[in-house]
Amino acid sequence: MTRTGVSTPEVSAKRVPLQLVLGQAAATFVVAALFLVFSGAAAAQSALLGGGIGVAASLAMALVAFRPAGGDPKRILRGFYRGEAVKLGVTVLLFAAALRFLEIAAAPFFAAYIATFIVYWLALAR
Repeated sequence: MTRTGVSTPEVSAKRVPLQLVLGQAAATFVVAALFLVFSGAAAAQSALLGGGIGVAASLAMALVAFRPAGGDPKRILRGFYRGEAVKLGVTVLLFAAALRFLEIAAAPFFAAYIATFIVYWLALAR
C-alpha cells in the first residue's frame, strides 16, 4: 500500500517475501515449542538455531533480490540470482559456524531448518 492507501504491484511484491520470512519464523517457533515440551530446553535451543538459519538466509535473499532494479527484466533476474547466491552463502556459513562452534542437538536443529524449507516451498507453490 502506498500512502494514499492504494496497493501497487511493487509494494505487493515486496510484501510476499516478508510474509514468507514471518511464516518461516512462526514455523521455527512452533517446532522449538514442541521440542521444549517433549525434549527440553537444549533441544528447543537447537531448533531455534536451525530454524533461525533458514529465516536469516531467506531474509538475506529477500533483501538482495528485491532491491529496486527499475523495469529492466535482466536487472530484475540478475537480482534474483544474486539473492539466491547470497542465500546459499549465508546458509553455508551459518551451518558451518553452528556445527563447528556450538554444541547442538542434531534432530531438533535439522527439523526446524527443514520446517523453514517446507514453508518456503509451500509459499512458492501458491
